[in-house]
Amino acid sequence: MCDDMSPNSTPLTIIVAACLKNGIGKDGALPWPMLKKEMAYFARVTKRVPHQSNTTTAAPRNVVIMGRKTWDSIPPKFRPLKDRTNIVISTKSRAEIGPLPEDVVVTTDIASGLTTLQALVQERNLPPIGRAFIIGGSSIYEQALRLPQTTAILLTRINKDYDCDTVFPVELPGQDKAQSDGTWQRSSLQTLRDFTGEDIPDGSISEQASDGPVEFEYQLYERR
Repeated sequence: MCDDMSPNSTPLTIIVAACLKNGIGKDGALPWPMLKKEMAYFARVTKRVPHQSNTTTAAPRNVVIMGRKTWDSIPPKFRPLKDRTNIVISTKSRAEIGPLPEDVVVTTDIASGLTTLQALVQERNLPPIGRAFIIGGSSIYEQALRLPQTTAILLTRINKDYDCDTVFPVELPGQDKAQSDGTWQRSSLQTLRDFTGEDIPDGSISEQASDGPVEFEYQLYERR
């Protein structure tokens, strides 16, 4: 993020995996078996910082913003998510959530989290903010979707249905045109590749999971 950019104008990208009926969770966990390729894609994309033309400043670091339940769902040995600044949105205090590394930001909403982080960047000479990703859960996605600075959705569409108790809060074009409100438009494959820095194949990817083969597709939607 540029030094003169307000934290409240930082572009936000939602990144989410959802099955055919928009399900994203079951009992606080993913409803489908572990998909190693998809998880590796998530890690690479959320770590990768866009190329910087100004080499005189410190290298930026990306931010992942999540709700407290999403934080709790990450195995302790993997949190905070490494090589990214973690922001946890919660009504609970830092002490109530549990022992946390100093650079994990706890706050009550997305905007205040970015403001707090920007202050820490300046006070402690931390890496400047790169890209900011919203990684869940459903209520945090809803909060992000209400913000005009949320300009992109990186969706992994799981081409199968699973039993879910949590859904992604918006219908996207091509999924159910009758319910899509026209706010989001699917981008081209090349735009997706440029956005993520990934050599993404055209069409579905197949991965062998514990319950058999699972097909999924990486997609990008941008706000109109």
